[in-house]
Amino acid sequence: MAGLHHVEIWVARLDAARAEWGWLLPRLGFERTATWDEGDSWSSGGAYLTITTSPNLSALVHDRRSPGVNHLAFSVDSPAEADAIIREATTHGWAELYADRYPHAGGPDHYAGWLENADGFKVEVVALDRA
Repeated sequence: MAGLHHVEIWVARLDAARAEWGWLLPRLGFERTATWDEGDSWSSGGAYLTITTSPNLSALVHDRRSPGVNHLAFSVDSPAEADAIIREATTHGWAELYADRYPHAGGPDHYAGWLENADGFKVEVVALDRA
């Protein structure tokens, strides 16, 4: 995405977030580029994503149905890669959403899976099928 520099995600439970996001982000091609007591940064394609905690949190979980960010969507190269990530995610703290409609919950021409972690953050894994 042109111009996107970074995204910062605040979490209440840093240890859980490090386990969940720390598994998912490398599967999506991100590399951990910084770590400190309150968080980690992950880079890919010139942009980065930070998972951090803050004393200024107003809630302990993310409510994706409130105004603000609903979900982050990440692309992968193929339907097989999306399938593998969705299949493996449940053993790494993520729950599959819309499993009854996978992989076309977004429509017949959209191959994607949706995940939600224990803190309510939703992720979409979109297969671009660059074959």
